Amino acid sequence: MNKKHLAGYVILAAAFTVLGAIAGVKQDAKGPLTTTYAHTDGRPHTAVTNLYATSLNDLAGKPQPLAQWKGKPLLVNFWASWCAPCVSEMPELSELAAKDGGKHFNVIGIGIDSPTNLAEFARKIKISYPLYVGGMGGTDLARGLGNANGGLPFTVLIGADGQVRKTYLGRLKFDQVRADLAKL
Repeated sequence: MNKKHLAGYVILAAAFTVLGAIAGVKQDAKGPLTTTYAHTDGRPHTAVTNLYATSLNDLAGKPQPLAQWKGKPLLVNFWASWCAPCVSEMPELSELAAKDGGKHFNVIGIGIDSPTNLAEFARKIKISYPLYVGGMGGTDLARGLGNANGGLPFTVLIGADGQVRKTYLGRLKFDQVRADLAKL
């Protein structure tokens, strides 16, 4: 990795750390900032279409088309290994994904971090859902899905019809997530 890319990741990491910490501190007691989206005309949300048109590398470096997740509700978690609220919610998110086993919904994680940092994290912490390397481009995907300020963690609930149903900025409150999933 050249110094220019490394410097970019360091600056991005610092910015997300500050924004994530601010969002985490402000929202910890109340839960995440959430936005609920109403159905529009039945066509998939444009940002979801863009998400499904994307291929991201898995942690082994193999490109994976995100279109493989179409047709079933999907919980997309944007995270980073240096983001404390992200790391603290991952075991419970992993448990939620494992308990359902993909029968009613799927969970994926998109890491806003370097491939090396993400792979090192995954070696230490067992996660039951697929993790992908979003890198700098992952911030654009998150922004398109409603994360205007770029804070982490950021989670998006997408219905089987391709509609964004809800977004969560900050550490997840899992009772709320389970209730939202039950409505799908």
